[in-house]
Amino acid sequence: MIESKLLQSGLTKIAGVDEAGRGACAGPLVVAAVILKDITDAKLAKVRDSKELKPGMREELFEVIVDLAHDYSIIEIPASEIDAIGLHKANLEGMRRAINALEIEPEYVLTDGYQISGLRCESLAIWKGDQVAISISAASILAKVYRDRIMINLDLQYPGYHLADHKGYVTRTHERSLNELGVTAIHRKSYANIQALINK
Repeated sequence: MIESKLLQSGLTKIAGVDEAGRGACAGPLVVAAVILKDITDAKLAKVRDSKELKPGMREELFEVIVDLAHDYSIIEIPASEIDAIGLHKANLEGMRRAINALEIEPEYVLTDGYQISGLRCESLAIWKGDQVAISISAASILAKVYRDRIMINLDLQYPGYHLADHKGYVTRTHERSLNELGVTAIHRKSYANIQALINK
């Protein structure tokens, strides 16, 4: 684990940050930051990149991570803000907000893929960090489970779009629903497939 070297240098408050929903064309981008009490805790043994886990295991680990977190935060960036500032900027802004929302100030921050500027502590961006840093993996699980819950609730508000199934990502079912029912307020209008429907 990358965190091991940081721990050896005396740093204990290490925050991992990751997002969920970057590739979806509907729903919010969700970003989570987490500082784990003890990354070597045996209860965290199954923690890994959220994409490698089945939904039931993610839900189970969500509760474990929350229980074993020194501190954590989860923030949402709605489709309207993604459209206004662009996906990449929204992703960076979401990570910054999630870190700043922590009540405990981290001594070091590990992010998945992208460097975050303007932080009060040192940070390291790691390519595919959710596969090599347990703090980032834990954040990916928090973000994914939280976002999935949002999409399941939105499915009740927007019947016919099957949001609980595809979680806002581009699938044949989602495309068919868009063609039949149209674009909603939760769809990202800056995305090419949504723009094409609007311009029809």
